[in-house]
Amino acid sequence: MSRILVWFDWLPPSLASTLLLCAAALFALLFSRLITEALPRLPGLRRIAFIHETIGRLQNHVRLLLMIVAASAALPATTGFAPTTIQFLAHFFAFAFIITIGFGLIKAFRFGTDKYLDRIANRAQVDDITVRAHQTQIRILRRLIEITCGVITVGAALMVFESVRQYGVSLFASAGAASLVVGLSARPALSNLIAGIQIAITQPIRMEDMLILNGDWAYVEEINATYVVLRTWDRRRYIVPIAYFLENPFQNWTHSSPSLIGSVFLWLDYQTPVDDVRRLFHEELKACPNWDHDMSSVGCQIADSNAQVISIRLIAGASDANGMWNLCCDLRERMLKRLREELPQSLPRGRTAIVPGAANEPAWPDTLVSPPVNRPMSGGQYNGPDMRPAAR
Repeated sequence: MSRILVWFDWLPPSLASTLLLCAAALFALLFSRLITEALPRLPGLRRIAFIHETIGRLQNHVRLLLMIVAASAALPATTGFAPTTIQFLAHFFAFAFIITIGFGLIKAFRFGTDKYLDRIANRAQVDDITVRAHQTQIRILRRLIEITCGVITVGAALMVFESVRQYGVSLFASAGAASLVVGLSARPALSNLIAGIQIAITQPIRMEDMLILNGDWAYVEEINATYVVLRTWDRRRYIVPIAYFLENPFQNWTHSSPSLIGSVFLWLDYQTPVDDVRRLFHEELKACPNWDHDMSSVGCQIADSNAQVISIRLIAGASDANGMWNLCCDLRERMLKRLREELPQSLPRGRTAIVPGAANEPAWPDTLVSPPVNRPMSGGQYNGPDMRPAAR
């Protein structure tokens, strides 16, 4: 480095030292570009897509890391800087080195987990629940690991500076009171972080599970470290603290299996031939594209009745929640059409009965008995209103 510094003797010492550091960083940048561009072209690595993707994802961190190392190696040869400046630059390069290493590891870890999730999702023999279980565990644990690694990286980088290190020592000296204050103030965040770990292990919810929240169908769209994003059928979003799912009961329609059973209620007349309705139901069910062809979940029964109509419940299974909803709507439409065309007497109707009186009873009584209200009576009978003119 001293020989290179001789080239800049005609410049001021500080400017010559600055150019030396820039030259070392530029040389490291050119060398790193040569490595990242030549490495994928080696004969054994040309067809390995993972190597190309890894180099493409981490090449900026590798180049920055080599530049920092080269500048740090050239720093002792700089004689044009004051001792305080050299000390500050040494601390700064150490700070940048730790930050680059830490966040490079986070980026590499995220890339590796993404590749693993893609590999699991592309396996034909793996069922949907297993894929969603792996997605839930990896996404939650990945965020927790990233947060932990980020905090450790920033803390280690700041400890390079003497003032921050002294502050950390004084903070540890009063760790008892500080931990109590921090614990009380950060209790919601810590409870959500712990709840995230519990959900990753026990998995009461998974990615793309269908939940019932406040009467809405909602799908689990994101599971973050402290909250969960739920997507409703009309594209609204619920932002729910992750601890909610450990402290409150909720419905998870796809926890053990995505298949569901839907039910359709038909309110029909008492004259309905139920056997014919069952026949129409089985005929139309076979034509529904969303039916899962599981005969064990098929049924047609009279579920209820009242003074006017009977209630017939039709049940059938579907592969998932969307298929169940579409199956119910399709089956209801098909059955109403067949009932109108083939069994119109089954449609509900209102009835009025006209009952004739006895033979010796007049059709309309000559005298009417007034109801028991406060009005003037004459002989116990009401003779109509007084039509006499008022006295003048």
